[in-house]
Amino acid sequence: METVVQLKQKPASASEPRSVVILGATGSIGRSTVEIILGAKGAFSVPAVAGGRDPQTLARTARELGASFAALADPAGYAELKEALAGSGIEAAAGPEAVIEAALYPSDMVMGAIAGTAGVKPTFAALSAGRTVALANKECLVCAGPAFIRQAEKTGTRLLPVDSEHNAIFQAMNECDPDTIEMMTLTASGGPFRTWTKEQIAQATPEQALNHPNWAMGPKITVDSAGLMNKGLEVIEAHYIFGIEAARLDVLVHAQSVVHGLVSFKDGSVTAGLAAPDMKVPIAHCLSYPTRIETAARRLDLAAVGQLTFERPDFDRFPALRVAIEALRQGQGLPTVLNAANEIAVEAFLNRVISFHEIARVVEAACEAALADGVAKEPQSVEDALAIDHMVRERSRALLARSSASGMVINQ
Repeated sequence: METVVQLKQKPASASEPRSVVILGATGSIGRSTVEIILGAKGAFSVPAVAGGRDPQTLARTARELGASFAALADPAGYAELKEALAGSGIEAAAGPEAVIEAALYPSDMVMGAIAGTAGVKPTFAALSAGRTVALANKECLVCAGPAFIRQAEKTGTRLLPVDSEHNAIFQAMNECDPDTIEMMTLTASGGPFRTWTKEQIAQATPEQALNHPNWAMGPKITVDSAGLMNKGLEVIEAHYIFGIEAARLDVLVHAQSVVHGLVSFKDGSVTAGLAAPDMKVPIAHCLSYPTRIETAARRLDLAAVGQLTFERPDFDRFPALRVAIEALRQGQGLPTVLNAANEIAVEAFLNRVISFHEIARVVEAACEAALADGVAKEPQSVEDALAIDHMVRERSRALLARSSASGMVINQ
């Protein structure tokens, strides 16, 4: 598999602003992107923005950035968005097709930060149109990785990784030959349950799972982080982004979240990407690549940190990581199945339908069922991937409904 992140692109400059469309402008990554762009006077322009269900925030963002087009994914918010943009000259639109229209708006780059599978189609549309994509959506590659990589290679489109771990590895690689890499290591903070016993983790509440020690993120990704499923999804992402097989991908638990990724080479040398745990660092790197811009991102003070610790992940206490790595190793469409079942399971946990330890059980049961009946075929297109995603979601919801009605524990 070829890597698609190494290609050069023109730098942002004051004399020739780089135009950036922001998909997911009202979310955590989107807001940080807006802050960086507003702080880098004259380096960027933003012709279009897209958001999910918050018309007021989207309208305010579009006005701040001087955008020409604002699209809301939720059609029910169209009237409110249009009213909030009245007199601004900014065109308002709503619905999934409007988000794709935003993705296709003429630009140099698209920030793909729509959470969940809702981001797959618009991000793929931007990729297919030849836009450079700064990718902050895990589902694009976990759900439809083969289709995305094939399309990127076909169009010569660049994928720049926004996730802090992948971005650190990207920088540590320094455009080397992937064949010279012995191992890529992604780090995990360990989340709020790093020192908890297996029994304590099993009884964790949504409030406890959402109390991440290092990062401020959305609820779904925070729960994933608490169970290390997030790191499993990132291992799958790394496989597609860098063209590295599962055997050369590793995970270390690193509580301080300072070393985000390491690259070990065949000659015994190791390079690492370090930064304070602030998503503005990788976002700024992608926005301005291959040059760098000054930002207000947190600076790393190693003396203040004092020490850096590392440990192997415990698959017994955090089975979700094991399930995700096994899905990658078995291949086919299992990453797609894993992603869909996990979204349903996390939703059920946040709604207090299942316990925390049942998240991994629901996902593993879905993967086993998909292998048994042939559903886990590798998707050849985004449409194939989304069809599998839909089927697995329906199955997982049905499994949860049956288990809830009978009082049984999943896969006991």
